[in-house]
Amino acid sequence: MAIRNIRIENDEILRKKCREITEMTPKLRILIDDMLETMYEASGVGLAAPQVGILRRIVVIDVGDEHGPIVLVNPVILETSGSQTGGEGCLSIPGKTATVTRPNYAKVKGFDRDMNEIVIEGAGLLARAICHECDHLEGVLYIDKAESEVMDTDKYYGRDSEEQEQE
Repeated sequence: MAIRNIRIENDEILRKKCREITEMTPKLRILIDDMLETMYEASGVGLAAPQVGILRRIVVIDVGDEHGPIVLVNPVILETSGSQTGGEGCLSIPGKTATVTRPNYAKVKGFDRDMNEIVIEGAGLLARAICHECDHLEGVLYIDKAESEVMDTDKYYGRDSEEQEQE
């Protein structure tokens, strides 16, 4: 396994639509393992293949609950309901956050790393992560849906540099 470079906001690959996967290959298995390792190393809760420069329909998610880690190949959101509004960030837009409204519940269908069909349901942070990562596969970033100014994380959460230094 290896840590991959995370593509940052102005990288054009983040705005492209990803291709479906028709069969699992050894190369794609390595990609999945690398994506998980990269996500954990960056302290993220989700990562999509285009964020590491690969235009394939793969996302990994781990929000620290009983579901994770989740590997979704060719994910399709089947159902959403409710809403939640809150701060959202992205590993491809480091140190920034904005207010985004997402569904509070999401049901997604896809395939696991062995190409077995799976259905995952989640609420709260998991629903937010599912929607956020699936957006990446379509070339959409959370800043496209932001309802507030995109701000430095510390400013958004009302902390200044002196408070940070004391922690």
